[in-house]
This record gives sequence, C-alpha cells and structure tokens, in this order.
Amino acid sequence: MADQLATEIIEKIKAHAYTDKQITIHSELQYLEIQSLELTEIMFDIEESYGIQIELDTSEAWSNLKNVGDLVEAARALIAAKA
Repeated sequence: MADQLATEIIEKIKAHAYTDKQITIHSELQYLEIQSLELTEIMFDIEESYGIQIELDTSEAWSNLKNVGDLVEAARALIAAKA
C-alpha cells in the first residue's frame, strides 16, 4: 500500500507519462516507457512541489532510478534532509 508521498508522486508520473498501464511503487520506469525527457519533467514537478533539489547530473544517478519506489525514496530522503 502506497503512502501519501508515493500516491502524490504516482499522480505526477501519470501527468507526464504517456501510458495507460497501472502505476504502482513497484512499476519499472522502463516498463512505463518513461524516457529521460519525461523523467526530467517529473523531477522538476517533484522539486517544485516539495521545495527540494534533486541532483541527477551523472549517468550513475540516473541509472539508480529503476522503479517508481526508487523515485519516491529519493524524494523522501531529500524532504527529510530539508526538515
């Protein structure tokens, strides 16, 4: 079961992803066919909504985001660090 943050991020993904597939925290970004441009737009949306800065300048950082849960946990950690 997804928590509030996960639910909000899933909604942000739905707004940018061009898919009719069901999105859960276990959904692989590749399965959802989310490309780098869409992922960047999702990241900007998350940054703006939660007042955080997501650093994804290296290819290694991008490759660590495999599923929706990875994205949620990355945002959760940044939000907690900000508090």
